[in-house]
Amino acid sequence: MSQSGAMDVDFDVPRFLMEERKKAPASLQHYFSTFEDLYERKLWHQLTQQILDLFKQPESGPLQVPIYQQFVAEWESKINRLALVTIALQAARQLNDAQGSVDFLQHIIEKVNTSESQDVYVLAVMEAAHFQLLLGQVEQVKKVIESSEKILDSFDSVETDIYAAFYRVSAEYHKSQADYAQYYRNALLFLACVDVDDMPQQEKEERAYDLSMSALLGDSIYNFGELLMHPILDSLTNTQHDWLRTLLFAFNAGDIGKYEALVPHFSSQPLLQKNAEALNRKICLMSLIEAVFRRSADNRVIPFSEIASETRLPLEEVEHLVMKALWLNLIQGSIDQVDQLVVVTWVQPRVLDKTQIDGMRQKIEDWNNQVKKIGTFVGQQGGEVFAQ
Repeated sequence: MSQSGAMDVDFDVPRFLMEERKKAPASLQHYFSTFEDLYERKLWHQLTQQILDLFKQPESGPLQVPIYQQFVAEWESKINRLALVTIALQAARQLNDAQGSVDFLQHIIEKVNTSESQDVYVLAVMEAAHFQLLLGQVEQVKKVIESSEKILDSFDSVETDIYAAFYRVSAEYHKSQADYAQYYRNALLFLACVDVDDMPQQEKEERAYDLSMSALLGDSIYNFGELLMHPILDSLTNTQHDWLRTLLFAFNAGDIGKYEALVPHFSSQPLLQKNAEALNRKICLMSLIEAVFRRSADNRVIPFSEIASETRLPLEEVEHLVMKALWLNLIQGSIDQVDQLVVVTWVQPRVLDKTQIDGMRQKIEDWNNQVKKIGTFVGQQGGEVFAQ
């Protein structure tokens, strides 16, 4: 029997399972007697679950391709489409080369490319795109992402595993193109679809590192709150990249002093060193945003001199900084060039870290106290009518 996926009419399932059982480690051999029993009883759902369970065992790697191609293919029409693709994907990962994995997945892609299983089709083509990206087939991957997004948009919702694959591979594509902002967006969406606790520690550290770098280098990312509050970032604690975590907090708070203290670390990161000038501009903009955000809504007429002090910029560079912030829509308002004032009417909404949340709590307490004072004053001045 070949491993091409073509089935003989008289394929001997018990014999195949017996032979594979002999090849399996002792800890996995019990699965094969269970497979035979469930197959003979035509309990397809339970059999599917047992296959999925076996494929989760690291020692099952060498067994997965023949089990899929020779055993699962015998009854694949009875399997839930999502489970079938999941089994095929796991087997495809066992092959030694990316092209082999792409070729392996073509059969399953064709099988699920029906009007009833377009969501599962997205899972299959996006996982194949992962291997295509390894082969440098960037344009093909881009087209797959675009077409898959259209398909997903046509559904009210799909299984979380499908979204996870879409966002993970999209993030990989944007990383390959050094599109930091799009990588950041898709990587965070991927993390929203999975349980981070189930990730190997090394993967958590790598994802936290990539997200940190993309947050810093993304030219449209000026609020790191969502990343700072995500448990993935804790995986950098007590590692060689622990300082990156501290740097993110410094940026989010617009803390130029802390930023300058961490700049020497850039020497170990060529990307940060190469983009040092852009990072300097970014920390100044974030310092401006934070300075505005800290002020109450009725106290947002800010002299150039105060902005220069907050951002540590020469006075003559303040106007250009504010214009940049207005252009990026980080703030809205106007510049009074004569009196050298900035009138801010709106500041970009922010995902707050714990320190900023505490600052917001203090603002609400201050506001509450002001309301109480006004209420007391009105009550005293207004007599019995207002005293009610």
